[in-house]
Amino acid sequence: MLDIKKVLEFLPHRYPFLLVDRILELKEGEYVKALKNVTFNEPYFVGHFPGEPVMPGVLIIEALAQAGAIIALCGMSEEERRNRLAFFGGIEKARFKRPVRPGDQLILEGRTIKRRSAFWKMEGRATVDGEIAAEAILQAYIVERK
Repeated sequence: MLDIKKVLEFLPHRYPFLLVDRILELKEGEYVKALKNVTFNEPYFVGHFPGEPVMPGVLIIEALAQAGAIIALCGMSEEERRNRLAFFGGIEKARFKRPVRPGDQLILEGRTIKRRSAFWKMEGRATVDGEIAAEAILQAYIVERK
């Protein structure tokens, strides 16, 4: 299990765009299970939607991607991680099954399905209380920072 301090060592994202609070399970290069606590004070709820707050689907996908990046980066040393970034390479078969609302705990699971050099392909699933909220196939490239 990795707490928020460790998550911050893996991801360059910071408030308001860091969407992973904790890593619950991690198998290097293969699998990740992470947690995102969805709270009402997140900035997007002001306008999405007034009176009916729903986490935007693109941010659920981004949360899955951030969790997935940790799969790719966990096998690297701290120095190597500081010099690398994970960029989206593509999103396939994204499906949204239920709304995510303030107070929900979003469980983010990612499993590597293909890896070739700097290219990673992962299947991701976000659930709330055991129900699928979203799922997608995500592609990423690990590149050197410039």
